[in-house]
Amino acid sequence: MGLLDIILGRTKPVAPDLDRLFALPSAAVTLEAAVSLTPTGTGAVCFATVEGAAFDDVRREVRALLDADAGRTGPPVEVERDEYGYSWLVSRRGPHDLPALVNDLHAVNSALESDGFGPQLLCSVVGFQGGGGGTEGGRLGLVYLYKRGTFYPFAPLPGAGQRRDNALELRVRAVLGDDLRIEPELNRWFPVWGAPGL
Repeated sequence: MGLLDIILGRTKPVAPDLDRLFALPSAAVTLEAAVSLTPTGTGAVCFATVEGAAFDDVRREVRALLDADAGRTGPPVEVERDEYGYSWLVSRRGPHDLPALVNDLHAVNSALESDGFGPQLLCSVVGFQGGGGGTEGGRLGLVYLYKRGTFYPFAPLPGAGQRRDNALELRVRAVLGDDLRIEPELNRWFPVWGAPGL
């Protein structure tokens, strides 16, 4: 960053740090103890839709990378498209196998990044669910913003309409502040309606 950038108030963009995903298993322990939310076993990487042979090669590479693992509850990775036109590479594991799920998400992100699809990467989401009633009975996604290197909670409310549980999201932010680098700007806590696992 040069002097002109400082004078004009420009900031250097935060470099993605995929290794921050490895903090999720310890954050999950904190989340379960404080808010009674446990992993669903589903995680996904969201990116702007890409077509063509290059992406097909990356998908085959990711499948080959994850195929060797027999502890999976479904296919190595599935591709889903949401109603907004974004693509999701989805991995499913057992609910108690969060470290393996995080490894899958890291491998998918790394493969896309190393093959030149980094600019299309948007976020990764790991699903959590509650077992009791009230706020603890809902769903939550911990969202990793690829371009910001930060996490934020997203808690969609059940039922018709697109509403979110802001109180739960703020509670999770307070609980996980020591475990994860939480996105400080609330206006960047984008809703990820229809994300796999939520």
